Amino acid sequence: SPPGLLLLTSFLLHMEEAHASPTRLVCDNRLIQKYIGEAKDMEKRAGQCQVLPALSCPVVLPLVDFSLQQWKSKSNETKLREILCDLALLVGATVGAQGQVTEECGARQLSQLYRHANSFLLLLQTFSQEAGPWEPGCSPRSMEQTHVTSIFLTYRQLVQGKLRFFFHDLAKDLCK
Repeated sequence: SPPGLLLLTSFLLHMEEAHASPTRLVCDNRLIQKYIGEAKDMEKRAGQCQVLPALSCPVVLPLVDFSLQQWKSKSNETKLREILCDLALLVGATVGAQGQVTEECGARQLSQLYRHANSFLLLLQTFSQEAGPWEPGCSPRSMEQTHVTSIFLTYRQLVQGKLRFFFHDLAKDLCK
Protein backbone atom coordinates (compact mmCIF):
# COMPACT_ATOMS: atom_id res chain seq x y z
CA SER A 1 0.00 0.00 0.00
CA PRO A 2 1.48 3.38 -0.95
CA PRO A 3 0.71 5.12 2.39
CA GLY A 4 2.39 2.24 4.25
CA LEU A 5 5.37 2.45 1.95
CA LEU A 6 5.54 6.19 2.47
CA LEU A 7 5.48 5.73 6.25
CA LEU A 8 8.17 3.08 6.13
CA THR A 9 10.31 5.30 3.91
CA SER A 10 9.89 8.28 6.22
CA PHE A 11 10.64 6.05 9.21
CA LEU A 12 13.81 4.77 7.59
CA LEU A 13 14.79 8.32 6.61
CA HIS A 14 14.06 9.49 10.15
CA MET A 15 16.29 6.69 11.35
CA GLU A 16 18.91 7.54 8.73
CA GLU A 17 20.51 9.79 11.34
CA ALA A 18 21.51 6.54 12.98
CA HIS A 19 22.01 4.79 9.62
CA ALA A 20 19.61 2.17 10.86
CA SER A 21 18.75 -0.81 8.79
CA PRO A 22 16.61 -3.38 10.60
CA THR A 23 19.88 -5.19 11.31
CA ARG A 24 21.49 -2.07 12.68
CA LEU A 25 18.44 -1.35 14.82
CA VAL A 26 18.91 -4.77 16.36
CA CYS A 27 22.70 -4.73 16.57
CA ASP A 28 23.18 -1.22 17.93
CA ASN A 29 21.91 -1.28 21.49
CA ARG A 30 21.93 2.53 21.66
CA LEU A 31 19.04 2.68 19.23
CA ILE A 32 16.60 0.67 21.34
CA GLN A 33 17.72 2.77 24.33
CA LYS A 34 16.87 5.87 22.29
CA TYR A 35 13.38 4.50 21.59
CA ILE A 36 12.86 3.64 25.25
CA GLY A 37 13.89 7.21 26.11
CA GLU A 38 11.44 8.61 23.54
CA ALA A 39 8.64 6.41 24.90
CA LYS A 40 9.35 7.68 28.44
CA ASP A 41 9.38 11.29 27.18
CA MET A 42 6.06 10.90 25.38
CA GLU A 43 4.53 9.35 28.50
CA LYS A 44 5.86 12.19 30.64
CA ARG A 45 4.67 14.91 28.26
CA ALA A 46 1.22 13.33 28.02
CA GLY A 47 1.10 13.36 31.82
CA GLN A 48 1.91 17.08 31.78
CA CYS A 49 -1.00 17.96 29.47
CA GLN A 50 -4.03 19.52 31.12
CA VAL A 51 -6.08 16.81 32.76
CA LEU A 52 -7.17 14.70 29.82
CA PRO A 53 -10.82 13.71 30.13
CA ALA A 54 -11.60 10.00 30.28
CA LEU A 55 -12.42 8.53 26.88
CA SER A 56 -16.17 8.21 26.40
CA CYS A 57 -15.55 5.20 24.22
CA PRO A 58 -12.93 2.90 25.82
CA VAL A 59 -9.97 1.71 23.74
CA VAL A 60 -8.67 -1.86 23.81
CA LEU A 61 -5.02 -2.11 24.87
CA PRO A 62 -2.80 -5.18 24.81
CA LEU A 63 -1.56 -6.47 28.15
CA VAL A 64 2.16 -6.39 27.51
CA ASP A 65 3.52 -7.72 30.80
CA PHE A 66 5.28 -11.05 30.41
CA SER A 67 7.29 -13.64 32.27
CA LEU A 68 10.92 -13.63 31.16
CA GLN A 69 11.09 -17.38 31.71
CA GLN A 70 8.15 -18.02 29.35
CA TRP A 71 9.43 -15.42 26.89
CA LYS A 72 12.82 -17.14 26.61
CA SER A 73 11.14 -20.44 25.76
CA LYS A 74 9.38 -19.01 22.69
CA SER A 75 10.77 -19.01 19.15
CA ASN A 76 11.75 -15.66 17.65
CA GLU A 77 8.93 -16.08 15.15
CA THR A 78 6.40 -16.49 17.96
CA LYS A 79 7.84 -13.47 19.78
CA LEU A 80 7.66 -11.40 16.60
CA ARG A 81 4.03 -12.34 15.96
CA GLU A 82 3.15 -11.52 19.57
CA ILE A 83 4.81 -8.08 19.34
CA LEU A 84 3.11 -7.40 16.00
CA CYS A 85 -0.24 -8.26 17.59
CA ASP A 86 0.43 -5.96 20.54
CA LEU A 87 1.57 -3.13 18.27
CA ALA A 88 -1.40 -3.50 15.92
CA LEU A 89 -3.78 -3.29 18.88
CA LEU A 90 -1.87 -0.34 20.33
CA VAL A 91 -1.93 1.54 17.01
CA GLY A 92 -5.68 0.89 16.79
CA ALA A 93 -6.19 2.16 20.35
CA THR A 94 -4.16 5.28 19.56
CA VAL A 95 -6.31 6.00 16.51
CA GLY A 96 -9.44 5.41 18.61
CA ALA A 97 -8.22 7.85 21.25
CA GLN A 98 -7.17 10.41 18.61
CA GLY A 99 -10.77 10.59 17.47
CA GLN A 100 -11.85 11.52 21.01
CA VAL A 101 -9.10 13.81 22.30
CA THR A 102 -9.62 17.39 21.15
CA GLU A 103 -7.28 19.04 23.68
CA GLU A 104 -4.22 20.15 21.69
CA CYS A 105 -1.45 18.86 23.97
CA GLY A 106 -2.98 15.40 24.26
CA ALA A 107 -3.76 15.25 20.55
CA ARG A 108 -0.17 16.18 19.70
CA GLN A 109 1.27 13.47 21.97
CA LEU A 110 -1.13 10.88 20.56
CA SER A 111 -0.14 11.67 16.99
CA GLN A 112 3.53 11.34 17.93
CA LEU A 113 2.79 8.02 19.66
CA TYR A 114 0.90 6.87 16.58
CA ARG A 115 3.89 7.67 14.33
CA HIS A 116 6.33 5.80 16.59
CA ALA A 117 4.17 2.72 17.17
CA ASN A 118 3.18 2.51 13.52
CA SER A 119 6.82 2.79 12.38
CA PHE A 120 7.75 -0.12 14.63
CA LEU A 121 4.81 -2.07 13.27
CA LEU A 122 5.89 -1.46 9.67
CA LEU A 123 9.54 -2.15 10.43
CA LEU A 124 8.77 -5.42 12.21
CA GLN A 125 6.50 -6.49 9.38
CA THR A 126 9.58 -6.34 7.15
CA PHE A 127 11.24 -8.84 9.51
CA SER A 128 8.16 -11.02 9.43
CA GLN A 129 8.04 -11.18 5.60
CA GLU A 130 10.70 -13.83 6.03
CA ALA A 131 8.69 -15.54 8.75
CA GLY A 132 5.74 -15.97 6.38
CA PRO A 133 2.66 -13.79 5.97
CA TRP A 134 1.50 -11.99 9.06
CA GLU A 135 -2.19 -12.16 9.91
CA PRO A 136 -3.54 -9.19 11.84
CA GLY A 137 -6.38 -11.41 13.10
CA CYS A 138 -4.48 -12.35 16.24
CA SER A 139 -5.97 -11.74 19.63
CA PRO A 140 -3.49 -10.82 22.34
CA ARG A 141 -4.53 -10.58 25.97
CA SER A 142 -6.15 -7.20 26.27
CA MET A 143 -8.24 -4.89 28.41
CA GLU A 144 -10.42 -1.85 27.88
CA GLN A 145 -9.11 1.49 29.08
CA THR A 146 -10.61 4.95 29.32
CA HIS A 147 -7.44 6.76 30.43
CA VAL A 148 -5.39 8.25 27.62
CA THR A 149 -2.23 8.01 29.72
CA SER A 150 -2.54 4.21 29.84
CA ILE A 151 -1.92 4.12 26.07
CA PHE A 152 1.47 5.80 26.61
CA LEU A 153 2.23 3.52 29.55
CA THR A 154 1.45 0.43 27.45
CA TYR A 155 3.69 1.64 24.63
CA ARG A 156 6.59 2.33 26.99
CA GLN A 157 6.19 -1.10 28.63
CA LEU A 158 6.10 -2.78 25.23
CA VAL A 159 9.27 -1.01 24.01
CA GLN A 160 11.08 -1.49 27.33
CA GLY A 161 9.98 -5.09 27.64
CA LYS A 162 9.14 -7.37 24.74
CA LEU A 163 10.71 -5.23 22.01
CA ARG A 164 14.00 -4.72 23.83
CA PHE A 165 14.28 -8.43 24.67
CA PHE A 166 13.27 -9.41 21.14
CA PHE A 167 16.00 -7.20 19.64
CA HIS A 168 18.43 -8.65 22.15
CA ASP A 169 17.50 -12.19 21.03
CA LEU A 170 17.76 -11.28 17.35
CA ALA A 171 21.14 -9.66 17.96
CA LYS A 172 22.56 -13.04 19.03
CA ASP A 173 21.81 -14.38 15.51
CA LEU A 174 22.33 -11.27 13.40
CA CYS A 175 25.29 -9.49 14.97
CA LYS A 176 28.16 -11.88 14.77
